[in-house]
Parts: sequence; C-alpha cells; structure tokens
Amino acid sequence: MAHFPVINMEKLNGEERGATMETIKDACENWGFFELVNHGIPHKLMDTVESLTKGHYKKCMEQRFKELVASKALEGVQAEVTDMDWESTFFLRHLPQSNISEVPDLDDEYRKIMKEFAARLEKLAEELLDLLCENLGLEKGYLKKAFYGSKGPNFGTKVSNYPPCPQPELIKGLRAHTDAGGIILLFQDDTVSGLQLLKDGQWVDVPPMRHSIVINLGDQIEVITNGKYKSVLHRVIAQTDGNRMSIASFYNPGNDAVIYPAPTLVEKETEEHKQVYPKFLFDDYMKLYATLKFQAKEPRFEAMKTRETDLNLGPIATA
Repeated sequence: MAHFPVINMEKLNGEERGATMETIKDACENWGFFELVNHGIPHKLMDTVESLTKGHYKKCMEQRFKELVASKALEGVQAEVTDMDWESTFFLRHLPQSNISEVPDLDDEYRKIMKEFAARLEKLAEELLDLLCENLGLEKGYLKKAFYGSKGPNFGTKVSNYPPCPQPELIKGLRAHTDAGGIILLFQDDTVSGLQLLKDGQWVDVPPMRHSIVINLGDQIEVITNGKYKSVLHRVIAQTDGNRMSIASFYNPGNDAVIYPAPTLVEKETEEHKQVYPKFLFDDYMKLYATLKFQAKEPRFEAMKTRETDLNLGPIATA
C-alpha cells in the first residue's frame, strides 16, 4: 500500500510547488487524510499546548474519567461495547463567538494559549481551503465563501485524552465515523498512536509525527466537490499503555450556510457519472448527524436529498 501522504508546506513556496500540489490532490482524492509539516505554527507553541493539555487532564479530568467511564464501561462485559467510547473530552468554541472564558476548570495560561493556537489553526484552515480550490479549479475563496453563512464559519476544538485501557479488544477509543463538517486539523500525540483510517477495505494507521498537523476532510467537502473528494471513515483504537492526547479543530460551515455541489464541478461530470449531491442547510445536516454519527454517511446524504424539495432553497444552478 502507498505511504501515508505527508505534505511539506515549505515546498509550496519554491520550484517543488507543482509536485506538492499534486500530492495534496492525490491525498484528497484517494485518502481523505494527509499530514502537514512545516505548516508555520511555532513548535514552541505546540509544545506548550501539549504540556498544558496533559497537565489539565491529570489535574481536572483523570479522576472523573475513572469514575464515569473506566469503572463502568467494562464491568461484566464479554462482547464488544458498541455504545460508548474510551475517551475523556471537552469542547472549546472559537467562531462565530468564543466560549473559552466560560469553560470551567481551565487556568488563565491555558485559556490564553488555546486562543492563540486556535487563531493559528483558523489561518491554516483558510490557507488549506484555498489550496483545495486551486486543485479543484475553483476561484480562490470559493470554499470559505461556501462555508460563510450570515455570521461566518463555525470553528471549534475537541480536546480528547485516550487513557490506557485494560481490554482494548472490547471497546474503541472512538468508534468509526466520518466527520460531519468541513476541514479538520488535528494535533495528535507523537508517542502514543491509535488513530486509523479505512482505505481500500483496510484499517491504516495515521502515523504520529512530532509537530505535525493531521488534516482530514469532512462530509461538507464531499458534497461541495460532488464526491470528487470524499470524507473517510476513521476510528481510535484504545491502547493498554500510554495516555494519547488528541486536539481536533473543526472548521465548519456556519449554521445557516446553504451547502451544495459547486456548479462548475457538476458541469465537468460526464452524463453517465452525473450523480449530484443534495442541497441543504448545514444546521439541518448537523441535527441528523447528531443521531447517526456512527452509521454510514450515504443514508444521511439520501435523507437530505428527500428533504431538498421542502426547503425551498431553489434548484442548484449550473451556470
């Protein structure tokens, strides 16, 4: 199997730009995932984020995890647990309005650092969306505009820890799913692995690399590209040793953004392959996803298609 795609972003500024863009294109078309190095986020900032995140888990969340999950999830269990994940999480919202000042238990230094980290990731997400536009032949800014809605995009971070698990064969760190949103930027532990994606029917490890940012594409990118780029099933395997840190930031459409395939991409499809994805409000998709996250994405798209006529959003233009 081909090697997991790693993109050196510094090469976008020189004579290797063409080859690097081609690697990004191949990763989007055939993997749905890739890993960025030399992405411009200072390593010192990432090290501080990691240190404070691990410290916060130890101080504020480890005991709670033991009481709520560890003590109950595997009690008397013989078969695999399919309705629970072996993870400890909390969420931060950055856009359209930040809630970092309201999240309990965070000390001031951690709040400040996470704000700074989120601002860097937001900039990187928008840079990546424009690289995708370039590869797709869409005008610069098309994807950002498609995500915008009336109040701008939704941008938030899920901070997770996956503690050691005594019986990883009985429970997943996180069950298999595709991400509902747009583009996901992940800062993952560089020593404890566990993240896997499904490629060609096989589960493939996403390699931990120091100071890298893992990118994966969500369902909305699949819709806007009319299936040219696809969201991919991924999961987290629980481990017997080590506490895996995962900081996933989701750059998603605004709640009232109307999502539909880019007309120029639909035009390029040959008649026999003309499968057009649905048109819908992002908020409607998220409500459906909330109940069907760990199921196949295709029925979600079909459900949106059947609602399309009720929405009165008008037909998809192709000019």
